Amino acid sequence: MVNCQGCGKEIHETAVACPNCGAPRVAAGSSDKRILPAFLLCWFLGWTGAHRFYVGKVGTGVLMLFTFGVFGILWLIDFIMIIVGAFTDSSGRKLTLWT
Repeated sequence: MVNCQGCGKEIHETAVACPNCGAPRVAAGSSDKRILPAFLLCWFLGWTGAHRFYVGKVGTGVLMLFTFGVFGILWLIDFIMIIVGAFTDSSGRKLTLWT
């Protein structure tokens, strides 16, 4: 049994979603951050590093803020990585859920 991240009640470890609140269960080794907010932040504010601040990568977020997304190169790389599902949070866990 594991605890639901939405409501905190115990659910079976093989459950895809919580039967109580409907929250999707995050797989072990995946981030609790979502792809859609990271994608939108990267698309509209990527040069500021906003998507990196969102996932907890503060150091590289500050670097991107002062270098305009490292002159657009890191911004483009991050955008592609988010689309293909390879973008990770500060703990190295992949973002797997869209919403």
